Amino acid sequence: MKILVTNDDGIDGAGIWAMARALQEKNFEVAIAAPMRQQSGMAHAFTVWKKIEYRRVEDKIEAWSIDGTPTDCVKFYLEELGKDEKISAVISGINDGANLATDVLYSGTVGGALEGFLHDMPALAVSRDKHSEISFEEVAKVTANYFSEKISGGEIFFNNLNFPKTFRAGVPKFKSARLGKRDYLNAFVKFNENGKNYFEIRGEVFDVDKSEGTDIFAVEQGFISVTPLHFDVVHHEKI
Repeated sequence: MKILVTNDDGIDGAGIWAMARALQEKNFEVAIAAPMRQQSGMAHAFTVWKKIEYRRVEDKIEAWSIDGTPTDCVKFYLEELGKDEKISAVISGINDGANLATDVLYSGTVGGALEGFLHDMPALAVSRDKHSEISFEEVAKVTANYFSEKISGGEIFFNNLNFPKTFRAGVPKFKSARLGKRDYLNAFVKFNENGKNYFEIRGEVFDVDKSEGTDIFAVEQGFISVTPLHFDVVHHEKI
């Protein structure tokens, strides 16, 4: 079984290589297709009317560096580079930073996994708290075990996993959770440079909804939150 691994931190991100090695240890065949540079916040964006460079990265794992978004990477591999391969699933991550609550709508990590789901295959988006004491290697090992069990069921899923700062009672435990609601205070920093006006998006996290049952609550309690996602954004009751 061959798994495609991508991310939004870029081909040099430590998390993606830890994830690929952990999958290999579980006897999965692995291919990597990742952005050449940081692509956080790109959501499900893809590139049109622009040349996109790609190149093979020499390593024991098949790996491609692509100068585009996570969606570009997954789409190009599934539909071109690996079109003659039987790819069974897409895993995006491990992201160095949480993708919780409404941030999933902005997340390039989630966007990469979504592209796999749109190709009718199981998909995982995996993220770790920016200040987590849990190593990428341990996150990868726990995720690989979870994925092995999940994919054996034969269903198509699209799950968003977030690892906490530390495991509750020192043991990795999963908790199903809905999305919370997250916003940011003082999000924009304006400045002038060489006569031109600029702004940067920064901000402090402000959680509007982190009540019990949300993914934010779960990770704050030391659980690995698991949120099933879908591409259907239709408000069916309003039709």
